[in-house]
Amino acid sequence: MDTPTFHQTTTNSLSMDFINQHIQEIYFVIFCVFIGIEVIANVPAILHTPLMSGANAISGVILVGAIIVMLRVPADDYLNLTLGGIAVFLGTLNISGGFFVTGRMLKMFNPKK
Repeated sequence: MDTPTFHQTTTNSLSMDFINQHIQEIYFVIFCVFIGIEVIANVPAILHTPLMSGANAISGVILVGAIIVMLRVPADDYLNLTLGGIAVFLGTLNISGGFFVTGRMLKMFNPKK
């Protein structure tokens, strides 16, 4: 019979402590995923444009939050500054792409001249 080493028991204990301390947050995230899937799946086709605009607004708030967090990172922490810069760039790309797609969808509903 193999007895666990100190490292194995410490690692297992730490991971279980983390799960026990954050179980409500884990359940909340899982619950939000299911609610999000149900909301998106039941949106009629005519409401997809406002839904996209709302998603773009949420992305904008997240981008502002990421910029604020990056302002608090120490100047010599190059890894976090690089990862934060990449995150801000990708968030900006997501927002601009979302507005581009929303604009094209709105043009589809305009009467032709």
